[in-house]
Amino acid sequence: MSAMDRRIWLSSLAAAGAGLGASALLAAEEDEEVAPAEDLMREHGVLKRVLLVYDEVRERIQAKRDFPPAAVGKAAGIIRSFIEDYHERLEEEHLFPRFRKQGKLVDLVDTLEAQHKAGRRLTERITALAGEMRKDTGRAELADTLRQFGRMYAPHEAREDTVLFPAFRGIVSRQEYAALGEDFEKKEHQLFGKEGFEGMVEKVAAIEKELGIYELSQFTPR
Repeated sequence: MSAMDRRIWLSSLAAAGAGLGASALLAAEEDEEVAPAEDLMREHGVLKRVLLVYDEVRERIQAKRDFPPAAVGKAAGIIRSFIEDYHERLEEEHLFPRFRKQGKLVDLVDTLEAQHKAGRRLTERITALAGEMRKDTGRAELADTLRQFGRMYAPHEAREDTVLFPAFRGIVSRQEYAALGEDFEKKEHQLFGKEGFEGMVEKVAAIEKELGIYELSQFTPR
């Protein structure tokens, strides 16, 4: 074998090895479980998109424009089932007690839990108002209730993403953290089927399309 042929052969082996390594890494990443904090943060993405729906409806009410009341009811249904009855329950049952036991961020946890309760009251009122959109007074109250919900939950989720969730990794063992990730995933599919989070994103997207706010490019300043 000539020196040139040897160099080509060695280069081919190196490339093949790199390809196999990349394939193995990709497979490992695909099999990797979603970490608890990452899981909770991406669920906040669903909440953020519902807040955009609420903002759109509120702006239409203030501008005396029509909107489909059913879209508000469907958005509130996602908040109730996915955020309040699932996401927030995970926080209340698995995160908050551990922080209290460790004596860490207790004031923050108490405030977050109080806001969960306030949010459920607001969701109940939003659902009721969306079902009886006949009077201007009802529209004004709906707009104000949507404003209150967004005003509370924007800083609520931001504080969890930047303070609570990053701190959570430091108060549990690696094994406990991994086990919680598996538990969260099982619970998600138990409640929402095999689509889980992805299915909920599709439901929010359908509401955005109904309101004409799905295309991301429309939010770019001109």
